[in-house]
Amino acid sequence: MSKGSNTPVPATALRVEVGWRSGPGVPDADASALLLAGGKVRSDSDFVFYNQPAHSSGAVRHEGKRETGGRTTDTVLVDLTRVEPGIEAVILAASCDGGAFGQVPDLYVEVQDAASGTAAARFDSAGATTETAFVLGEFYRRQGAWKFRAVGQGYSSGLEGLATDYGISVDEPQRTAPPAPTA
Repeated sequence: MSKGSNTPVPATALRVEVGWRSGPGVPDADASALLLAGGKVRSDSDFVFYNQPAHSSGAVRHEGKRETGGRTTDTVLVDLTRVEPGIEAVILAASCDGGAFGQVPDLYVEVQDAASGTAAARFDSAGATTETAFVLGEFYRRQGAWKFRAVGQGYSSGLEGLATDYGISVDEPQRTAPPAPTA
């Protein structure tokens, strides 16, 4: 798929694989999903990632990483039949730890039927430079059916920038008080 294009997907359980070629000097990346109503999360619980691996509805679950043959994949399961009616979109994102996506070769997102393993959509994200977070794709409802759109929107402000754009509360870093002046 090309950036901006979309395709229908079956309203079933789908395996979403974010993958890249691993190796020396390649930073680690983490997949995540955001469930949106009106373009924003309803609360921080609509953000699914490694520290919050399952949505309360059971519709989205972070499965974790695997390394095979010089490739790393991070997987999210999305069961579109369990997505609550008020949710209009499920954003599929990734964030980079210890570097930028310009250092992550062959980044892609692939949507597969979870039961058969058949690929329903694939988007190869190319051209990254300083971005440390990416919206790779999204599932969205259109006239009662689900579609997948290849997005490819990068954030140089990292996961924090992406999260705040979608309404997630990000804790401010603790700041220490300046030292008291000496006499």
